[in-house]
Amino acid sequence: MAAPAEHVETKSTETDKTEAPETSDSEPAGQDPDGDPEEDEDEPAEPKVRDTPDDIRLEAIANTVALHPSRDVLVCGDVDGDIYAYSYSCTEGENRELWSSGHHMKSCRQVRFSADGLKLYSVSRDKAVHLLDAERGQLVTRIRGAHAAPINSLLIVDENILATGDDGGTLKVWDMRKGTDIMDLKQHEDYISDIAVDQAKRILLTTSGDGTMGVFNIKRRRFELLSEHQSGDLTSVALMKRGRKVVCGSSEGTVYIFNWNGFGATSDRFAIKAESVECIAPITDSIMCTASMDGYIRAVNLLPNRVLGCIGQHVGEPVEELAKSWDTRFLASSAHDQLIKFWDISALPSTKVNEYRKRKKKDGRMKSLSKKAHGDNNFFSGLVEETEEKKEEEEEEEEDDDDSGSD
Repeated sequence: MAAPAEHVETKSTETDKTEAPETSDSEPAGQDPDGDPEEDEDEPAEPKVRDTPDDIRLEAIANTVALHPSRDVLVCGDVDGDIYAYSYSCTEGENRELWSSGHHMKSCRQVRFSADGLKLYSVSRDKAVHLLDAERGQLVTRIRGAHAAPINSLLIVDENILATGDDGGTLKVWDMRKGTDIMDLKQHEDYISDIAVDQAKRILLTTSGDGTMGVFNIKRRRFELLSEHQSGDLTSVALMKRGRKVVCGSSEGTVYIFNWNGFGATSDRFAIKAESVECIAPITDSIMCTASMDGYIRAVNLLPNRVLGCIGQHVGEPVEELAKSWDTRFLASSAHDQLIKFWDISALPSTKVNEYRKRKKKDGRMKSLSKKAHGDNNFFSGLVEETEEKKEEEEEEEEDDDDSGSD
């Protein structure tokens, strides 16, 4: 049985922020780079504003990243058990570390903000659940030995209820007011990879390495059913289409689709031609972003089932997790290259998907949905993309003509 929750009074773990050395506005005498003495007293150039924040380089691989629900702040947890909080900005050089916490003894598996952004929950391979003050990084509550096996997944159901899943397949639901579990069920034969909940906060869905999706009723505190086995691990789960569809990612690159209340068997499935689907981040009711072991982040439309294109990539490095910003402007990703990267997804919600399939590009390359999608960070990338889009439009028109002519 898990040890009771203990309230921890510790000194703030906020790191000392090192200020960048101030530079003088005026140039030393006799050193005018422009050769114009009249410009000696000009103000320094304004900081460059980018489309997305700069990459954040970490000291270790981050397993997990979460973005604040109302501010430009993120937290990430790494394989050393450390948690870092950063503010991010599109102004070049303005990303700032806010605090760091080293309370976990082993790898931090997941971190999540509460709905109000004031609390931060984390789970770890050390089998502990931590509650931190999100503003300062102070440890508030620790549940030691929360599970018998290392904890792998975490979901905040509401302001008081928390769900956790471990490497052995056990799901626990916690009442954080008491610091004790109110559900403790083992129905999976392998690790629980992800957890989701419906809008009514009544049904929990779990995915597992045993290839099944589990259904649990929180209100009645009981297990409902397991889906049929799929080939490969089920790695992620999300609700789409206003809760009418449930999508699961898999280790084999297939997305499985279930109807709500039709959890026993899939209603549809489609392969997105990725090495895997490690995680899913819903963007709209129909569009989601998926991350893969091949390093690519894809935008995928649900019904009609289409890969819309490439949002970005960590070249050759497996992506661990995706997180959407509070304003749906950015997508953040963490990967094995020890970077947190940001991608512009502001245009995704307005994307229209045609019913008929587009012709594939001859080089097999996915359509770029952001300037940085294929690492093209230069001035000409936008021009190239415009040309490609025109070609695609022409090909679609030709295909439309061919289809109409064959009727």
